[in-house]
Amino acid sequence: MKHPAMFSHLERPHFPPPSLRQIIADLDFAYVAHGFIGWLFAATAPVAIILAVGSKGGLSEAELASWVFAVFFVNGVITIFFSWLYRQPMAFFWTIPGTVLVGPALQHLTFPQVLGAFYATGLITVALGATDWVGRAMKLIPMPVVMGMVAGVFLRFGLDLIRALHSDVAIAGPMALAWLGLSASPRLSRALPPILGALMVGAMAILLLGRLDPSSLGPLQLAHPIIQTPQLSWAAMVELTVPLAITVLVVQNGQGYAVLRNAGHEPPVDSTTVACGVGSLLSALAGGVSTCLAGPTNAILVSSGIAKRQYTAGIAVGVFSVVFGLMAPSFTRLMLNAPKAFVMTLAGLAMLRVLQSAFIGAFRERFALGGLVAFLVTTADLGLFNIGAAFWGLVAGFFVSRLLEPEDFRATT
Repeated sequence: MKHPAMFSHLERPHFPPPSLRQIIADLDFAYVAHGFIGWLFAATAPVAIILAVGSKGGLSEAELASWVFAVFFVNGVITIFFSWLYRQPMAFFWTIPGTVLVGPALQHLTFPQVLGAFYATGLITVALGATDWVGRAMKLIPMPVVMGMVAGVFLRFGLDLIRALHSDVAIAGPMALAWLGLSASPRLSRALPPILGALMVGAMAILLLGRLDPSSLGPLQLAHPIIQTPQLSWAAMVELTVPLAITVLVVQNGQGYAVLRNAGHEPPVDSTTVACGVGSLLSALAGGVSTCLAGPTNAILVSSGIAKRQYTAGIAVGVFSVVFGLMAPSFTRLMLNAPKAFVMTLAGLAMLRVLQSAFIGAFRERFALGGLVAFLVTTADLGLFNIGAAFWGLVAGFFVSRLLEPEDFRATT
């Protein structure tokens, strides 16, 4: 009996890729704006997490800049390609929970040993995508349970918005008012996307209040990737490889799939898995952590506009990411010098509609109890066995639904 060739099951695009003329026709200022906001979200707090983890782990400034280059440049190229190929916004970045996991490991492992775990994770991810295991597993989890997990992850962005308004109203207040004013007027919101209006007002507030010191930014610098030789360490493999793979395949990619499906798209699960594995291997070359399909960024990309044109926002965020990666040292310094309230408010405003959709998807019809449990466990943010709360939210929600909502499973089969 002849077995199918490896990778033969990978999803094919439903439509031919758009030509350059079609991309220009579909491109709109609003999609570029959402691509910019999606990139800005990734280039602020998540970059700060990389710098905090790496600095505490003893990495040099050059190694940190190389890490930032890797996760933006490599994933930016993949984002452009997949958004173009599948005609839907598909932003790839890096696993933030996985980055947090690296912190404790760097206290007793060398960076080359950690890089060895990055490579192993990439190989495992490619193998799982090639065997169709991930695609079958994702179909077993009810969407309301996944959306409950997503709501739990995104809730903190809404809470951060409230905290920013409380702690720094001089910056957060005008941004929120601009967003509300533009959102309340369909005519104005078509001319100027509310999130971009909030960005512009926030930038003006920062300049008028003198909250950014230009002298701290330094000269423009291009990235200089550092290629290091990985080391095989069983301790690093046990501590990092499985948790990293879980955060990529279940937690992070699960968020991305849920967000895109909720917006009317059909993300290719197996092809995405292979892309994450390849991206992880390429990022590891320059010291970057594993690639994933980004939930929050994709949520920003699909927060408004026409679904069939949203792929242009994905291409835009990919272009911004490639440029950011090439100029990682300078751009990173700029973003880290911006007031914290600016980033918190911008992300919170961008997530409001998405958080609303996540709640509706979790609690509207079937599997509502499982969705609630997934939301509560994820919101508690208590990890177990070095695995983040979002994964355990999925496990707990699925278990509760299977035990207490069997009629919902029967109704969907």
